Amino acid sequence: MNHSFDRPADDTAYDALDAYLESDRSPPESMLISDLDGFLTAVAIGPELIKPSEWLPVVWSGEQPVFADQNEAQAVLDAIMTRYNEILREVEQQRCEPIFWTDPAGTMIAADWAEGFAMAMGLRPKSWEPLFQSRKHGSLLMPILALCSDDEGGSALGLNAEAEEEMMAEAPDLIPSCVIGIAAFWRSRRSRNARRSH
Repeated sequence: MNHSFDRPADDTAYDALDAYLESDRSPPESMLISDLDGFLTAVAIGPELIKPSEWLPVVWSGEQPVFADQNEAQAVLDAIMTRYNEILREVEQQRCEPIFWTDPAGTMIAADWAEGFAMAMGLRPKSWEPLFQSRKHGSLLMPILALCSDDEGGSALGLNAEAEEEMMAEAPDLIPSCVIGIAAFWRSRRSRNARRSH
């Protein structure tokens, strides 16, 4: 698969991280660059702070990654944390530049990114409930969850094939503004709770 890296040409950290995730040293079920990016986005903008010691094992699917040496280990972890911090900065600036796959025809595929995002939501399902239940803002999750599959491989939202295909085509354009909206939802909620507790 080709990748869509909307990154500076001289930024080799993502290429190195991508190469490692695709290599045999990375656990077989570990995330690849696009689902990792969705996962990091949900961890970064979500309802509560989650420590890397909790979410990093999920990246490796609970297995131990193998590194060629200490330098590679440091480079991979640095690249992951750099991307995490970059997502926080982007969202603060009202930007979101997700890393999506592109197919040979140049079509962006956001499904893996969305699956990664949903996996991170699964770390704190109860904490995410206020957004699901919000009449005004709950729809922000729709373009992301519409790309996710249930256990049987069908649409997680129960969409028919036509609606699912339509959402897949529109999702890459919709997801950035949804991410910014979701981050704003949790930010305003946190500040409201902080005011209440004083």
